[in-house]
Formats: sequence, structure tokens, C-alpha cells
Amino acid sequence: MPVMRPASLHPMQTDPVYVQEKRPHGSWYGMVEVEEGQLVFLGALGLDSHVILDGNFLKGSYESGRGEWFLGMGDEEAIFRQYSLLLRERLGAGRAQKAPRVWCSWYSLYTEIHEKQLIKILGDLGMQDWPVEVFQIDDGWQKGIGDWEPNAQFSSGMEEMAAWIKAADRIPGLWLAPLLAVPSSTLYRDHPDWLLHDPKGKLISAGFNWGEPLYALDTTHPEALAWLATLMKKIRGWGYFYTKLDFLYAGALPGKRHEDMPREAAYRNGLKVIREALGEAYFLACGAPILPSIGLCDGMRIGPDVAGYWDSQRDRDFLGNYAAPGGQNALRTCLNRLWLQPLVHTDPDVVYFRSVQNQLSAEQKSLLQDLAQVAGFKATSDVPAWLTDAEGAALRKFLESSPKIQKMSRYKYRIDEREVDFSTFIEMPPLPGFLKNAWGGILGALANNTTLMKAFDRSSRKALKKSIEANPV
Repeated sequence: MPVMRPASLHPMQTDPVYVQEKRPHGSWYGMVEVEEGQLVFLGALGLDSHVILDGNFLKGSYESGRGEWFLGMGDEEAIFRQYSLLLRERLGAGRAQKAPRVWCSWYSLYTEIHEKQLIKILGDLGMQDWPVEVFQIDDGWQKGIGDWEPNAQFSSGMEEMAAWIKAADRIPGLWLAPLLAVPSSTLYRDHPDWLLHDPKGKLISAGFNWGEPLYALDTTHPEALAWLATLMKKIRGWGYFYTKLDFLYAGALPGKRHEDMPREAAYRNGLKVIREALGEAYFLACGAPILPSIGLCDGMRIGPDVAGYWDSQRDRDFLGNYAAPGGQNALRTCLNRLWLQPLVHTDPDVVYFRSVQNQLSAEQKSLLQDLAQVAGFKATSDVPAWLTDAEGAALRKFLESSPKIQKMSRYKYRIDEREVDFSTFIEMPPLPGFLKNAWGGILGALANNTTLMKAFDRSSRKALKKSIEANPV
């Protein structure tokens, strides 16, 4: 695999410690097929661990000191069953018995949300009698990343918004990225000492988004942890019983912390504070390191964002970026993480039934719907007003369904009486040739330019606003 581009997004999309590693590798575990159906597996039973395939050797190491390992050989299903059992003994598992069905604002409206619009959608969900338990408000409600108060588009306040959702007999849900801060935030300006930095005192990059560089909260700093606990309790006090906490990787980035401890242990330290402060609220972890999150969250996003398109030639052929949003990237990643189901609700992201603002083919939409059935986590962002009668009926039927799922092979499943084979849709594309690679280098370099990234963000926001104005809710 080539090094993905652009480098400015490495903290968000891969482990920056190992980004230049050319050998096949992965965090915590690795598996090699030596004969048809026979595998060798090496999995860590602790944090801050990595596995590399070096020639004919699977090599595992811990970043600090020594730790336990599980070595398995033979059948894949049996190996993962035993591995998940050992992880449960050491890390725990999610508490919620059943994954809720969710309506989420993000994949239709993105950051262009406001309270009147969401109240209209909430009413339409009731009129259509969609069986969703959770109505989740995503990114766009807050003043800024690090300033978790309602902006002018939610003038009635988030507590009142939660009350409207409860009155409609839904569970209020809310999105936050609590381990991030941007330069425009009060958190960044008032408490730079709460943020992760290098030995020379320079802040560690957590990526780039919202037209600004991102920085990470130090989850070993006692004042930062107290702020984090207060924030979670405030969200609960507003009435939100479902939380989607995103960009959590920031807590596990390498850097100098207030208290010297391994980075994934520091991240888990922060998650324990979040879990305790949330009480009985459902905790969906997104953009989260897998093993360090087990036992502290109820659900986990197990792939990148889906999108209203299958893939992007820019990301696929020029940037070599398979963590970028897109239906195929999500499908490919999620299918290889379904072994986590005994430990956590596996969220493959939303499904699409609409044709408005959607480039997915009927087959591609069907594949994402089947993935959700197999993963056992159902969510949608489809706006009722955007659906035809047939699309609305199909979505309602999907949400109501509870098919019998049988795994037949690595990528083949039986859903009731229907067989679904995902294998032909997850193959990696060939490596780019010289010209594509050269163009990719130029595109990647441009995407590392902050001024250009800000301009791209402004352009994307304008295009989004026009698109939503053309398709009112």
C-alpha cells in the first residue's frame, strides 16, 4: 500500500507513528492466510501495540514494555471468537442490549441545520410512522469545535430541542467532537496547556477540518478531564440520552502529556471519564481507536463515512486514500471489522433509499442496506420530503425488518433466504502508474496548503447551501 495523501490528514485517517511503514501492518492484530481457509493470527491483548508482516514473520510489539499476545491458527471464525472472548475478559464490552434505529441529520443536511428545519423533519417522521428510536442532531448545532454551546441557528437552546424530540416520542441524540479544539475556540485560546504538544512545546496536529487546523485535548490533564466530565454531564442535563462522540482518535495521538503514560492508555483514561459522566446514555464512538475503546462505548463506527457516491477517482487513483468518505471504502472496512460484534454494536453508517442528492446506483444502495442488516445497526439520514412514496415504503420496511443472518464465508452471507456475496465489491484497485502517481503528488501537496484548504472548505459550504436550498425539507 502506498502512503496515503494528503499528509495534513494523516492524524485523522491513519496512525501517524506508522504512516511511512511499507510492510503490511496494522494496529493490535494481523492475520495471514497460509493455505486456503487456514490462517495464522497474532493479536495483542493490551494497548499501544502493533503487528507487522516482515517477510514470512508476523511480528508484534508494544510501544512501551511488554504485553500479552494471542496466537491463533486455523479457522478464521474460531480465531476471532476466541480473540473477542479474551478481549472481553480484559477490556469488557458494551452495556446496551440492542442497537437503536437512528435518524441522523448529517448525510442529508451536513452543517446546514437549524431548529425549525429539524422540527419539520421530526414531524414528518411521525407522519410517515418511521420506526426510529433516536433522532440525532449532528454537526452544525454548536458555536464551534471546542465551544459546545448552541449557535444562532438554535436560538431556543439545546434543552428545548431535546424536549421537542422527547415530545415526539423519540430519544434525543447529539453529536460532539469533545477531544478536539480549533484556534477560533475559547477552549484553545484560554487553555492551550490542556492540549497535546511535542517536547518543545509546539502543539501536535490532529488534522484539518472546518477550515481550521485541529488540536487534541490532553486526556491526562486533570483540569481538562474535569472540563470533559462537566461537558458530558451538561449534555445529559439537556436531555440527550444518545451521544455520537466523533474524532476520538485525537486522544491517542503521539505527543507529550501532562502525565507520562502510553498514548492509548491516556486515551482510555479520557474515555473512562466520558463513560462515567454520561451515566446510562448510549455512547457511540466514532473515529475511535478500536481496542482502547472496547468496554467503554456501547456502539462503534467501524469504517469511514459513507457518502452519496460509491467512490472518488481523486481519492482512489491519485491520493491512494481509502479512509476517505465513500460507499465502497465504508463497505470494505466494515466487513473486516464485524468480528467485533460480541464486544460492541458495529455501526457501518447510514443507508440510503433516496434518489435526491444521491449518485449511488440501486445496486450500491442495496449493498449498503445489506451491510447494515449484517452489522445489526440501522441508521438513515434520508429526509422524508425527499423520498418518493416507493422509497419511503422501502425504507420503512427496511427499518421494521429483522432478518435471520447467517455467515457462509468471509464475505458471503445469507439474509433470510437470500445470499449476498460482497467479495467482488471490496477488491483494492491496482497501484497507480507513473503519471497518476505524479499527479497525486501534486494534488497531495496542494491539499497540504492551509490557504487552499480553507478556500476549498468555503467553496464546499457554498455548494452545500445551494443544494439544500434547491431541495427544501
